[in-house]
Amino acid sequence: MVRLLMPQWLTILVDIAAWGFFHAATGYAAYRLGDARLSRDGWLLRPRRFEAGGRWYLRLRIHRWKDRLPEAGALFPGGVSKRQLPGRDVAGLRLFVRETRRAELTHWWAMSCAPVFVLWNPPLAAVLLVSYGVLVNLPFIIIQRYNRFRTQALLARIERRGVTP
Repeated sequence: MVRLLMPQWLTILVDIAAWGFFHAATGYAAYRLGDARLSRDGWLLRPRRFEAGGRWYLRLRIHRWKDRLPEAGALFPGGVSKRQLPGRDVAGLRLFVRETRRAELTHWWAMSCAPVFVLWNPPLAAVLLVSYGVLVNLPFIIIQRYNRFRTQALLARIERRGVTP
């Protein structure tokens, strides 16, 4: 494979700009997704057996650190922050579930951009930049999955009872 050669200072600037671009572009792409595309879990977003409906994430003590990370759901006009539920009724809970899917996809997409750094970085730098992509995005993916599973369980209880909170 041919690697692009640049001076080290330029490579660092390109790396910073590229990660900024990838995060902004994937965030905007997810923001532009239609609500219908986010109405259900696809292959990537579906629950996995090991997650046990979100209980697996309790081992990570997620409730202690999840609120300390930044939240950019309302960055674009009409976006929805996930700091708090948009509503405690069924419609608000469904909106929240949909927005956790949007946020999770954003971080999966951003993380999937990491291998591009192999094109112009030496091997060690490429490994570090790919690791950065995983370490930065994985906590957000975990948070969105945990919150979605909890909210879906609440929605299921409400729908079984036929009661609106």
